[in-house]
Formats: sequence, structure tokens, C-alpha cells
Amino acid sequence: MKNHSFFAMTSRMKYIERWALMRNSIKENISEHSLEVAMISFALASIGNKRLGKEYDSEHIAMIAMYHDCTEIITGDMPTPVKYENEDMKEQYKKIERMAAYRMLQKLPADLREVYEEIIIPKNAKKEDLIIVKAADKLSAYIKCLEEENNGNSEFKTAKEATLKAIEKLNCEEANIFLEEFIPPYCLTLDEL
Repeated sequence: MKNHSFFAMTSRMKYIERWALMRNSIKENISEHSLEVAMISFALASIGNKRLGKEYDSEHIAMIAMYHDCTEIITGDMPTPVKYENEDMKEQYKKIERMAAYRMLQKLPADLREVYEEIIIPKNAKKEDLIIVKAADKLSAYIKCLEEENNGNSEFKTAKEATLKAIEKLNCEEANIFLEEFIPPYCLTLDEL
């Protein structure tokens, strides 16, 4: 019997907490975050396909999103201000993430590595697909900021503003539609929903 630990490793995503430098009223781990990013990515791709005449492979995009942070099982969640401090730091962290991705892939049987490599290290993905995943990642972060703000936590005020600017900077029409149509209800109570 072979011992392939890829799925045992990915199941540990639930132990990696996000927003470590911030006071959180609700903890969030990368497993929860990755599911939300996958769902939003699928929505953005669907908006692009149905409303903007795009031809996204929405299922493939959702899979890329689902695994977009899996390397953090090895690296941990590096806080954004540290990760993007300067170009050298950004480049070094990309190298570390790539090494972690290859370590994760080695935990799969050889016949499945190629399938997962295209999801975990999407070298052949279209630039537009990766922008959708990036926009979904930022939208998920923005939602977290809104939730914290709704819980009376002002700790996320600056992060919320910076994240909204980052979304706008992507020039992703799908993300703008999502912001306009789907974000306002996040500020409602359950009864209002």
C-alpha cells in the first residue's frame, strides 16, 4: 500500500489562520477562505460568460481558486504588508510558494501530479482566468472586512479601504458587477436577508 499524503496535508488548511496581525471577532482559516474564493470565482466567471460574452472555464477557475492558498500549509499565512513590503520580498516569497507547491505535488501519486499541477501551479492558465481568481480572493478579503466592521470591530477599517482599492485596480468588470449586486446584502442581518 502506498502512502500519499497530499489530501492529509490539504485537510490541514483548516489549522492555518488568516489575518494573524489583526484582532478578529471571528477567526478565519484558509480552508474557509479557499471555499469562499472558489465560490466567488465561479460566480465571477459565470457573470463573465452570461453577461459579458466571455468564454471562461468556470469549473477550472473554481478549482484553481480552491487550491490557491494550499501552499500556506507549508509556508503559513504571510501577512500582506510583509509579503508585499518591497519587490525583493515579493519575489522571494513567490519562490518559496513555488517550492511549497512542488513539495505538495510530490505527495500525490505520479499519475495525478500533472492534473493537480495545472491547478496548483497554473502555468498554462489564461491571464484573464488568474485575474478572476485574484479578484475573488480580494472580494473574499473585502467581505471579511465588512463582517468585522458589522461586528463593531474597527480594526479592519484600513484593510477594507485598501482591499477595495486593490479590487478597483484590477479593472475586472466581473468584480465590479459583484461589488454592486452582491456585496450590499453582506451588511444585512439574517432577518433582513
